[in-house]
Amino acid sequence: MSRINSIETYVGGRVCVVHVTTDDGLEGWGQTAPAQPDISAHVLHNLVAGNFLGQDPWELGVLVDRCIRAEYKYLGSFLFRALSGVDTAIWDLQGKATGQPVFKLLGGRARRRIPVYASSMSRETDPEPEVERLRRLIDEYGFQGGKIKIGARNGRDAEVFQGRTRELVPLAREVLGDGVELAADANGAYSPGQAVRVGRFLEDHGFYHLEEPCPSWELDNIGYVADHLDLPIGAGEQEFSMEIIRRMVAERLVDVIQPDVCYMGGMTRARKVADMADIAGIPCTPHSSNRSMVQIFTAHLVTASPACVQFQEWSIEDQEQDAQIYAPIPVVRGGAIELDDSPGWGVSILDSFLEGATRQVSSIDRAGVRIAGAP
Repeated sequence: MSRINSIETYVGGRVCVVHVTTDDGLEGWGQTAPAQPDISAHVLHNLVAGNFLGQDPWELGVLVDRCIRAEYKYLGSFLFRALSGVDTAIWDLQGKATGQPVFKLLGGRARRRIPVYASSMSRETDPEPEVERLRRLIDEYGFQGGKIKIGARNGRDAEVFQGRTRELVPLAREVLGDGVELAADANGAYSPGQAVRVGRFLEDHGFYHLEEPCPSWELDNIGYVADHLDLPIGAGEQEFSMEIIRRMVAERLVDVIQPDVCYMGGMTRARKVADMADIAGIPCTPHSSNRSMVQIFTAHLVTASPACVQFQEWSIEDQEQDAQIYAPIPVVRGGAIELDDSPGWGVSILDSFLEGATRQVSSIDRAGVRIAGAP
């Protein structure tokens, strides 16, 4: 029987890559949520690793649940960010051990091609150059949808600069045309009343989706906005609490649920959100805003999940550092990406990343003694 005997972290740039091995030679690679990777690595070695070392990797669902319950005093974003690294590495391990891609372990292909939209991450661009770069990328890669940023992040009804949203929204529709599905992301910019006003403005210009109109923790305000607009409202990307996600879906506080695989604690929990959405009959559009391994995890979840029926997020930002972690990187063709049947995640971590990263390891020696966070 396989037992996990080593959990390594490699911190470089914005990411913490995780390597899990077993005493019989199985291995897998994963990643914690991007940003503040040194903190995630510290939490992983000090709170998460001990719940997995010496355990059977084929009991992953049980181990994830036990870890969360064992570390209940420390429930918070960084615990789940760290947990995601171990969880995603074990999914890769299982895929490689069985010769199957992760999406088949999740249930199989619900779709072969994943339509993606061109997702802007910028609020600092002037409307004209912002729309022009969207137009250029839509022409080049065949995107059939795009998303713009509006308002100021958690900004209490503020704009990054005066009039940007008022100018950007109609300009995007005029230049990109009626054949392009347009969405907007407020990142919590508005109070509920202002969110409804902005939402109606988006409706007037044929937008199909508004993301996080109010701060993510203001659940009742998000529900208020959803009740007052025909425009579908999405949220959930910041959440790690399954109970909050359950409430958002069950109480119809959102029309679209948007979990992030690595904020949720990994694929084991993210797939539960997608299943929850499917049972409730609402779309699931996972948050995937960067070029790290999160986009690979998301692609497998979307490939396997019936509820992931909409255009999925694909960042258009130049994230050179994130793109130098693994290969091959999926290529958008005709506005979509497609996964092959390569085992596990279907990618390899680049030696160039590992050689430049800071390595730590938690392991069990031959005497069964745990060595935590040793270099």
